[in-house]
Amino acid sequence: MINYTTLLFISIRWLDVVDILVVSIILYQLYQLVKGTVAIKIFLGVLAIYLFWKFAEIFKMHLLSEILGNFIGLGMLALIIVFQQEIRRFLLLIGNNRFFSSKSGSFFKMLQSSVNEQEKLKLPPIIDACKMLAKTKTGALIIIDFNAELKLFIDSGEKINAKISSSLLQNIFFKNSPLHDGGVIIQDNLIKAARCILPVSDNLDFPSHFGLRHRAAAGITESTQAIAIIISEETGKISLSKKGEILYNLTLEELDRQISKELS
Repeated sequence: MINYTTLLFISIRWLDVVDILVVSIILYQLYQLVKGTVAIKIFLGVLAIYLFWKFAEIFKMHLLSEILGNFIGLGMLALIIVFQQEIRRFLLLIGNNRFFSSKSGSFFKMLQSSVNEQEKLKLPPIIDACKMLAKTKTGALIIIDFNAELKLFIDSGEKINAKISSSLLQNIFFKNSPLHDGGVIIQDNLIKAARCILPVSDNLDFPSHFGLRHRAAAGITESTQAIAIIISEETGKISLSKKGEILYNLTLEELDRQISKELS
């Protein structure tokens, strides 16, 4: 038998409390997802119309209630179109959750290759390439894909499938090279592709002093668990992007430490 608690003449079950908590968490996560983007303004507009509709129903304003009700009903399809990027990011956020992608302690590990079956990332050639690119102020964007989830972006570029090499990375980003534009994706200890087209972050709070290369790095790391190394063409400074955030002006030692932390 389910116990009821009476509060201010309202019967509240413990399941109702759980329900409210779950909905609150989901709404908070949705807010975090759209915060700082144009989508938050659209969301607030839709929320205002919904509340206006409910008030019209409460005060029995039948004509207005009918109009707003039809608008809400037909507007769901429009909302899916308007919020397609945010819905995609929300689903990726769920799919990329550590619970699902953990290499141990999860049922889902059976759907992924074991960490012991994967060759450890060769980091020294990448660090050396970053050192030389920063020294010559050569702009670069290197994406490290840990979970083999960037096939779509790999297919958008020029396939290479070569072993990681400092000299190869430097040649790719050489200013007169036809491959220097776009990003390089490293996966399974291979330079899989260069000149890859990456999504840019639409975060309105993104620092304005960062260029398109930094915004692309933030965009790819917002929706995946990959990390991105950025070399500024203007200053030669090294940055690292993860989870949509930019760690700016890192030393080579700090870069090595940050990537090693992700590997562990």
